[in-house]
Amino acid sequence: MVAIFAFLVLALTALAKGARTVEQYEKGLITRLGKYHGMAPSGLTFIVPFVDDIVRVDMREQVITVPPQKLITKDNVTVEVDAVVYYKVIDPVKSQYEVQDFGYACTTLAQTNLRNLIGDRTLDETLVARDMINTNLREVLDEATNNWGVKVTRVEVQKIEPPRDITDAMSRQMKAEREKRAAILEAEGIKQSQILQAEGKK
Repeated sequence: MVAIFAFLVLALTALAKGARTVEQYEKGLITRLGKYHGMAPSGLTFIVPFVDDIVRVDMREQVITVPPQKLITKDNVTVEVDAVVYYKVIDPVKSQYEVQDFGYACTTLAQTNLRNLIGDRTLDETLVARDMINTNLREVLDEATNNWGVKVTRVEVQKIEPPRDITDAMSRQMKAEREKRAAILEAEGIKQSQILQAEGKK
């Protein structure tokens, strides 16, 4: 009787140890003694206790923040640039076994390629080419990460910030241009008013 009870306790313990839950948005990779063995379906699944384990891979779109870095444009202006990278895992096995730390690897790739993309453009070209930089960076990252089982869906450069003295000069120039346009419009309005008054006196 004691032996049966002990067996039942052991069996229930093993069953509890072997029960695993894989969420709907995850893929469960079963490893047996550290080696990939198969894929677990979503929901409740059972593995061999003490022999198998499950690595869960999130299949939802995720975001990596590329921290700000100071880059030099083609005309030797230092700008501070940061970005965010959106990606989805398309091959959970590759994403686990082909790259050690995807987040770090992707961030390093993004920083290196941003350095090249900014370095090939002048400051003026950089400021107006944000969409093109986004597209070029996404294409480069997507090609590089394909071997890792990951799809880069989009890239957004968040900030392209020149030094303070340049931004101040740009602000002054924009203010001067606005004032010039306002003066021209005002002069045209006065001229038109004078023409209408002259025609009214005829």
